[in-house]
Order: sequence, then C-alpha cells, then structure tokens
Amino acid sequence: MNVARPFVLSACLAVVVSTLTPLAPAGAQDSAPYPTPATLPMLPPVPTVAPGYRRPKTKPSPAHIVGVAQPFVGISLQDVIGMALLKNPNLAVSVSNSHIARYQIVQAKAPFDMQFRVEPSSSFQVTPPTNLFAGGPPIDCVSTLQNLCGPNNVFTHQSGFQYGLGGQTKAGTQYSAGIQQQRVYNNTGFNFFDPYYLASLNVSVSQPLLKNFGMNAGNRQLRLALINEDSAAAQSLIDTSNTLSQVEQAYWSLVAAWRNVAIQEDALKDAVTQQNSNVRLLHNGYASRVDVVQVSTQVATFRDQVYSALENVADLQNDLKALVVTDPDDPIWKANLVPTQSVLDLPSAEDLDAIVAAAKQNRPEVRQVADKQREADVDRAYARNQALPQADLNAQYMSNGFAGLLAPQSQFQRLLCGLPGFESGTGGSSSDARVVFKNCPTPPPHSQGIMAYAYHNLWAALYPSFNINLTVSFPLQNDLANGLRGQAAEEERQAKILKDAIAERISYEARNALQRYDSALSRLDAAGDAREAAEHVYASELRRFHDGQSTTFLVLQREVQLNEARGRELLAQTDLNKSVVELQRVEGTILTNNGVDLKTMGSQALATAPPSPAAGEKQR
Repeated sequence: MNVARPFVLSACLAVVVSTLTPLAPAGAQDSAPYPTPATLPMLPPVPTVAPGYRRPKTKPSPAHIVGVAQPFVGISLQDVIGMALLKNPNLAVSVSNSHIARYQIVQAKAPFDMQFRVEPSSSFQVTPPTNLFAGGPPIDCVSTLQNLCGPNNVFTHQSGFQYGLGGQTKAGTQYSAGIQQQRVYNNTGFNFFDPYYLASLNVSVSQPLLKNFGMNAGNRQLRLALINEDSAAAQSLIDTSNTLSQVEQAYWSLVAAWRNVAIQEDALKDAVTQQNSNVRLLHNGYASRVDVVQVSTQVATFRDQVYSALENVADLQNDLKALVVTDPDDPIWKANLVPTQSVLDLPSAEDLDAIVAAAKQNRPEVRQVADKQREADVDRAYARNQALPQADLNAQYMSNGFAGLLAPQSQFQRLLCGLPGFESGTGGSSSDARVVFKNCPTPPPHSQGIMAYAYHNLWAALYPSFNINLTVSFPLQNDLANGLRGQAAEEERQAKILKDAIAERISYEARNALQRYDSALSRLDAAGDAREAAEHVYASELRRFHDGQSTTFLVLQREVQLNEARGRELLAQTDLNKSVVELQRVEGTILTNNGVDLKTMGSQALATAPPSPAAGEKQR
C-alpha cells in the first residue's frame, strides 16, 4: 500500500503537466492570427432632418377601399374577359387600325374604278372674211353685238356635249367608250347646212402584252393592301393576346390579394386573442408586462400588414378596372370587386415539342411573318414584270354621224349653179355638144335633219373608221426594275430573319412557360406541406403555452412562421394560375379559348363614337 501511493501521485502529476504543456511548438503558436477589435468605418455626414419628429395624433380611418360601395360585387373570369374584349381602349384602337387597313383596300381599288365622264361645251367665234368664199351674209344683230356685225363677218357658234365610260382592268387593259354630239352654226356662204349636227362614237382599247400585263402598279398596290389588312388583323390578335394575358394575371393577382387580406386578418385575430390571454395572465400574476408588450408589438405589426394588404387590393382593383373599361363614369368603378373563381383548370400534361408545335400553328406572329414573305413575293413579281419591254396593242373604232338643215342658197351659189356646162350629143362627137344649165347637187336625204338623224347615221355606221397599232419601247437603263429587284431581295432577307427570330422566340418562351408551370406545381406542393406543418407546430406551441411549458416569444414566433407559410402557399398558387395563362398565351390558344372575334372586339370602348360604315367591312 505505501509503495503504490507514490506511484499514483506520480501518475496524476504527469497527467496535469501534460495537460498544461502546449502540443504545438512555440513558434507555431506565435504565428497564429489574433482577432482584432472592429473599427467604425468612415461614414458620410448626415444632416439633421425634421428634428423632434412626432407622429400625428389623428385617429386613423377604418380599413376600407376608397371610391367603392358595399356590398361586394362578385365577378367571374369570363365576365372580366368579356368586358375587356368589348371595352378595352387599346383593343379598340388596335381593331380600328385593322379597319383602316380595310379602307386602304378600298382605296387601292380606285385605279380600277369605271369612270363616267360628262363634258358640256359651248364656243362662239367671229372672224373676218379672208377670201371670196369665206365671207358670210349679214345677220340680224341685237344692240349688244352691233360692233361685231361688220360686213360679211363669219360667225361660228358650236355647242357640244360629250359623255362616256372608261377605266382600267387588273390585267392592265385600258378601255374607253364615249359619244360626242355637236351643233354648229356657221354663216359661211358656201355651206350646204346651217346649222349642222355631228355625232360620233369612239371606242378604244389598249392592251399591254409584256410590261404591265397582269402585274402593274395598281394591281401591286391592291395586293399589298390585301396583305397589309391581313397583317393588321394579325397585329390586333397579338394585342388581344397580350391584353387577355394582362387581364387574367390581374384577376389572379386580385384573387391572391383578397386571400392575403384574409390571411393577415386571421393572423391579427390570433395575435389579439393571444394578447387578451396574456393580459388575463398578467392580472392573475402568471405573466410579466414584457409578455404583454411583446404581443402588443406583434398585434401592431399585423395591423400594419392588414392595411398594406387592403391597399394592394385597391390598387389591383383599379388596375383590373382600367383594363376592362375606358369610361371614368362606368358603374364598375364604384363596385367592390371580388373574384368568384378560385383556381384555373390545369392543362393536360404536354412536352416542350408539343407546345412549340401548337405555337407555330396558332400564334398570330407567325401569320405576320408569312405576310412579310408575301409582300416580298409581290414586289419580286412586279420587278420581273417591269423588266420586260413595253409592247401595247391599241385598237380604236369610230363611227360618225352627220345631219343638218339645208341653208338657203345665196346669190353667189345660184350664180355658180347657173353657169353653162357641156353635154355630148347623140353622135358622140364634139361637134354635136350643146350648152346646158345644171342645178347644184343636193345632199342625200339621210343627211338632212336634226340631231336625231345624226344619231341614226351614227348607229347605222354610215361613216366608220378603224385604227390598230402596236407601240414598243424599252428603257435603256431600266432603273425602275433594278431598284424593285433590290427592294424585293431585301424584303425577302427581312422575312427570313423575322421567321428565324419568331421561331427562336417561340422556343425560349415555351421553355420558360413550361419551366414556370412545373416549378409552380412543385412549389405549391412543398408550400402546402410547409403550411400544414406550421399549423401543427403553432397549435402545439399554443397548447404548451397554456400548460405553462412555453413562452410568449415562442408562441409569437410560431404564429409569424405560420403566417409566412400561408403567404408562400398563396404565392405559389397565384404563380401556378399565372403560369397556366402564360402557357395559353405562348401556345396561342388564349384566343380560341376565349372566343375572340375581331368584328365585335372593342365595339363598346367609346359608346359615343360614330359606328363604322358598312362599306368599310367589304374587303374583297
């Protein structure tokens, strides 16, 4: 026993020494970094702002939404979409642009309109006699024409009337058919008729054989106008798709906002209940004042969140109303809107390739790109046509009609008609010739009469004429065709770039939309589990507090965690609804699902605006 005791003491001493001796060398310990106290960084000077600030002592107003009246007005998603399609101002302007494009088609048809031409005319002329045959007999002059009635002056008065039709076909054929009638009074001494009447029918046709045949400037403008109208309609569908997406997302945001108000109010009610419980415990001596102050602080925080949530509801209501109406006096502005639809029906499971294929078939942007290529095709065809030589075949037919009233023979005419002439004898020799007096020849009977006789002779084709010719020309530089070819080439290049761009855009939009949808589904599932767990934890912590096994701090912490879990679940559900809307927009089915009709879209945006004329609806 005496020998073992010194051994035990030696072993204990060795253990103590080994514990106090450092394991690392002294040099290694000296090189270890030592923590240094943190120093205050250099801060900029701050001016004194509102010294002695105190919050206002006014009593806050009760929680409400400005400008609306109770009770609540329920509204479904389809009602909101229907109102937006009828009353949204942006959609009304977009549809109006498509109507303008239709009117431009009507304007482009103007070169092919049939023209009816009427031209009445009258002329009066006094000329002096310049030779023996040009002088006319004197006429009875009124006092205003005494200065004009000189000896043997020639008076000519012509009154005419022209009317006819003319125009151009889409193939480039130019045609005209007209009738001209004229009454001429002339006191020249050697005229058979005074007055006489002229009537003429003129029919002409000019047909391009190469250049401007089929594809001419007017036909090109008409085809481009038709393509532009289709592109404008596609743009209206694009605007409608985007607007519907905004409307639906605003609707689901309002759904989430109202649910958030309910969540914040439930949290506030729980906090107030906890506050009342702590006050009772304080009065009974089982709680401290700090516990009551903690709960009061949380109550004030939840009150602030309730007011913020209600303000968000007001903002979203106004945003939604601005999307569905344009009249500031519309009754909907006084309605306290409450969405009646809770969630959207989830789409069928689709892969990325199916979404891209549907988008390429339904998206109006693809239609616009095709219209761009059609414009390039029209310009290229026009360029090829303008590079051809000009070869126009012209044909003209004219039928003239003439009639007049026989003028009395003048002394000079009777003198001429009374001059002797020679007539051969029966023997045929010159010695048998004898002098005779012959009367002046008279015009044929069908030429004697008024204007009706002239028209008769016109339709009887007694005096026809026909002309046909071919005109050929070719520009040496042909700058028009060269410029058109270059323009068409650039338009084709733009169409290809836009086609690739829209394909890429559809691809990445489809990826993002599908990713958001899948993520929202997963987040909603996880958020729902977290919310259920938080409810159990809060209920358990509350039971422990009532049993005296927990504190006010822990109860409030569990309540805050439960409120946050409910908010995350609400956000995930809202994001899921919005992701479904985005999927419909990307696929292009948002238009067909909502029955979009361009004929009625935006028709009630401006109730006081005059209706569009029915003629503007005619496209072809």
